[in-house]
Amino acid sequence: MRLLCALSLALTVLAPSAALAQGTIYLVRHAEKESVGKDPALTDAGQARARNIAATLRKVGVAQIYSTALMRTQMTAKPLATLLAVPVRTYDPSRQAEFATQLKALPGNTLVVGHSNTLTELVRLLGGEPGADIADTEYDRLYQLAIDKDGSVTTVLMHSIPGAPPAP
Repeated sequence: MRLLCALSLALTVLAPSAALAQGTIYLVRHAEKESVGKDPALTDAGQARARNIAATLRKVGVAQIYSTALMRTQMTAKPLATLLAVPVRTYDPSRQAEFATQLKALPGNTLVVGHSNTLTELVRLLGGEPGADIADTEYDRLYQLAIDKDGSVTTVLMHSIPGAPPAP
């Protein structure tokens, strides 16, 4: 809980600079997924992480939410979508350049839920600095891209809080 408050505080502290921006885009990889199946669901820990992401972003003014069509990204987006009564729109990760252009034109704040092999490229296409590639075992990266009116982008790399471990 203390970590969640710290992350929420960090977002609150960053909000004034984001208020000067055209809009802010938050990007996350889907939360922890089951290890079997072609389109696996989230694990219990992944569902808890998705709820923590929703709790963290619920007060930053997200007006639109995008996710790929796969169950794990949809399940990661759903808790925030439910809290805010905002629909989850589907995007095609194979059309990243087109999607980046669309995102830049949107007013307000947006959440995008993607995948380890596409998210860093989307951050780059939006003008942000993604850092190292996302490892297949990494689920906690949370980007905040503040897009200024002049098109400049400020990248803040944060981390989402993991879910509580299952009870023994």
